[in-house]
Amino acid sequence: MSGTAHDTASLGVASLGDLAGKRVLVRSDLNVPLDAGTITDDGRIRASAPTITQLAEAGARVVVMAHLGRPDGAPDPAYSLAPVAERLGEVLGRPVAFATDTVGESAQQTVDGLADGDVAVLENVRFNSGETSKDDDVRGSFADQLAQLGDVFVSDGFGVVHRKQASVYDVALRLPSAMGGLVATEIDVLRRLTVDPERPYVVVLGGSKVSDKLGVIDNLLDKADKLLIGGGMVFTFLKAQGHEVGKSLLEDDQLDVCRSYLEQATAKGVEIVLPTDIVVDTAFPSGDRQPEPKVVAADAIPADALGLDIGPDSARAFAAALADARTVFWNGPMGVFEVDVFADGTRAVAEALTKIDGLSVVGGGDSAAAVRTLGFDEAAFGHISTGGGASLEYLEGKELPGIAVLERP
Repeated sequence: MSGTAHDTASLGVASLGDLAGKRVLVRSDLNVPLDAGTITDDGRIRASAPTITQLAEAGARVVVMAHLGRPDGAPDPAYSLAPVAERLGEVLGRPVAFATDTVGESAQQTVDGLADGDVAVLENVRFNSGETSKDDDVRGSFADQLAQLGDVFVSDGFGVVHRKQASVYDVALRLPSAMGGLVATEIDVLRRLTVDPERPYVVVLGGSKVSDKLGVIDNLLDKADKLLIGGGMVFTFLKAQGHEVGKSLLEDDQLDVCRSYLEQATAKGVEIVLPTDIVVDTAFPSGDRQPEPKVVAADAIPADALGLDIGPDSARAFAAALADARTVFWNGPMGVFEVDVFADGTRAVAEALTKIDGLSVVGGGDSAAAVRTLGFDEAAFGHISTGGGASLEYLEGKELPGIAVLERP
């Protein structure tokens, strides 16, 4: 598994020596949600700030690389990092220069204009097709251009370390490299979830699809004491048990897999907790239509209904199952938390995590967004991951290219 060969402290920024006057390329994860150019959740920006501040206060000339969304390898104003750079400056409490390209004239001039302790953000690295190219030579050529803008490299975008991309992987092959504090913390926390976790160990999985969580379930069935399942993925489990699920989200091709998980859990003494009641509606929330929520038994979902949250009895049962846990990993909301009447299940799980006497980990992505949307104090959780996909791949036991490249001899 990635992340076990070295102590993260030995791979940290201190390993790069005195950074005063050096150009430090930092790969951050600033992929925040935007609504008409307005940032709706700045959690990843705030999470990235400590490492950037540390480098600037060490006298480095900090050059931040990041992506936003999925532009098609060419400049697209809708995905510009300009508003992100502005917000980063506000969070840092210091000016942040912005280059209007990635490796072109503006980038070069911006970097050349930095003094010790200054910070700049390059435009979206995915505006260059070389960033995500599957061709090593194409990706390497872009990495060569990026590397010319720095003297050393710090990898601090945990949300992208599972990607073999130019600004994540290939730049690290070209410059002296280290983990930033955010990445080091993420890896240390995830190790605690996979190597001798404190017990009882409870895993809470939600979100829309079973297929997104197959590897995690496979790996954690050997490690967890309880597995609580909600969200859209639960309906494939309920169908696998022989229950009708109406118009609820369903993956027919995963029914046998779910049956197998239920059998494996029984054989291994792992308790799988499924909802006993569901909040349903006859249509998905959209437009001006007012929701018409109704609570039904999990084994009696009407043919014209779709499940949009776990029910109140299930929410209480999930909270009770978490009450004595010493280690908890939660990934995926219990329902459509963006709509208040379908948010109670997710709220109940989040509330239970704030009371854990031990390590509680919110596994990034929609779970982290839910915590903030529902108004919880982030400090009430042991750790909120910035990388849902990367967290899941680590917990599946996969090698993360952006970590492996830093751990190479």
